[in-house]
Amino acid sequence: MSIQRITPAMVKSSILDELSSSLNSLERTSDELSSGKTILEPSDNPYGASRVIDLQSQLSGLSSYESNAQDAIGWENTASSAMSSINTAVQRVRELILQAANGTSNQSDLETIAQQVEQLTESIKQDANTQYAGQYIFAGTDTTTPPYEEGANDEYQGNAETISRAVGPAASVTISTNISALLGNGEASGDGKLLDTLRTLANNLRGGTAEDREALTAVDLKSLEGNIETLTQLQATSGSAIDQLQAALSRNEDLQTSISESLSSVDDTNVAAATIAYSNEQAAYNAALRAGATIVQESLLNFLEK
Repeated sequence: MSIQRITPAMVKSSILDELSSSLNSLERTSDELSSGKTILEPSDNPYGASRVIDLQSQLSGLSSYESNAQDAIGWENTASSAMSSINTAVQRVRELILQAANGTSNQSDLETIAQQVEQLTESIKQDANTQYAGQYIFAGTDTTTPPYEEGANDEYQGNAETISRAVGPAASVTISTNISALLGNGEASGDGKLLDTLRTLANNLRGGTAEDREALTAVDLKSLEGNIETLTQLQATSGSAIDQLQAALSRNEDLQTSISESLSSVDDTNVAAATIAYSNEQAAYNAALRAGATIVQESLLNFLEK
């Protein structure tokens, strides 16, 4: 039976190993406290690390969807404001038609009303050229081109393509408004839409004949009311889009909260527990240092050899 002799060098090595292990534990806990994370390297928890990457990727995607939704809401609010301004102008035109048709206006009065209608027509075209973040919101996908030119040319310059924003996984909302469905291409097109109605109305006001006056209510007013109905439908569609976007934002916030909680449970440090562990490990390390200093008594020769 062999008996292994325990030498001072073996004792020293064992003590140093224990001190190193204790110091490593202390430093690890200190790093967790300072970083607030339990997974400092993938090797600490391979499954947890992959889970953290997945959850962070989901949060990044949701952040992008949130940005899209907020941008889309800004776009739709701008469109809604522009259509409200158009509605105000159209309602004023309606009042002018009724004023002109009351039988008390002379031709000079009708000429003045025609000029007001033309001014309102230009303001409506200006509203149709409203921009959001440097983009024309009523031009379809041709957002760098004003939908309507100033002056007599009433032809629509945009296109009928739609613009959508992704607001969630497999979820998007259309934010473009086909303003040409309301304004049309002017009198030359004879399409009966708003600009055609307004140009025809101005001509009838200036015409001066009994037929022209009769057309104000028999034709122009009815056409204008049809245009107002189209505008109402466009405003309702825009309002519905805003509701969808707000709902998407709310869902996004709920998902972000849920995923953040999951991420926290996987990766965040339990500060209370880590603080207690740090105190215990620090006390154990200091005790080990004192014990080691007592056990390992180096000779003068050993000291000089270093």
